[in-house]
Amino acid sequence: MEIEVRIRGLMMDPSTNMPIVVLKDVSSDTVMPIWVGIFEANAIAIEIEKLSAPRPMTHDLMRNLIGYLNASLEKVVITEIKDDTFHALLWLTQNGERVAVDVRPSDAIALALRSDCPIFVSEEVLQTAKLNTSGPPEGPTAEQLRAWLEGLNDEDLGRYKM
Repeated sequence: MEIEVRIRGLMMDPSTNMPIVVLKDVSSDTVMPIWVGIFEANAIAIEIEKLSAPRPMTHDLMRNLIGYLNASLEKVVITEIKDDTFHALLWLTQNGERVAVDVRPSDAIALALRSDCPIFVSEEVLQTAKLNTSGPPEGPTAEQLRAWLEGLNDEDLGRYKM
């Protein structure tokens, strides 16, 4: 089963200075952090803040290519965690045929934002990630991180600063 999520915020992990995308289940208070690279976080932040670049960025190019190929991005799904790494799929439709494409979750999220399509997380991943939010090895304990994420307010999750 897939659970629809929305981006609750984009912020820096205070203990590692790594960007975190905080996803929230649309039907509950469950939150799930995903640590991403600085460039991927920047691509997500640009779209969240509705900034524009003078030339198309990589995720804009991907969105444009999908359209030029008469395809549409139906949804993105964070499907599994392998070796402490999240995996995702883009679900595309072209000429009535559905195609799944392997993708990093950060790229999937950046593309979903640009394509105005829903983001889903498999129920298994959501349960694993919300219970085992270990993050980077040097990071806080799962319990500390969960308490920190649940205590965030809108000001904490405000504008993302590079």
